[in-house]
Amino acid sequence: MAVKACKVCNYLTDEKKCPACGSDDLSLRWKGVIIIADSEKSAIAKEINIGKNGRYAITVE
Repeated sequence: MAVKACKVCNYLTDEKKCPACGSDDLSLRWKGVIIIADSEKSAIAKEINIGKNGRYAITVE
């Protein structure tokens, strides 16, 4: 199954709905990956408004 990126929060998933925000607006067209292991301590996660650990696309079309 292809990995899709949520157009709302950029979370990467192979599910039909985004487990991070619940949106079903997903795209197969995305670029780059950022992995957040500890969203509470990560300066990058805070800078780009990520509140949940996981894999995120950098850009989503």
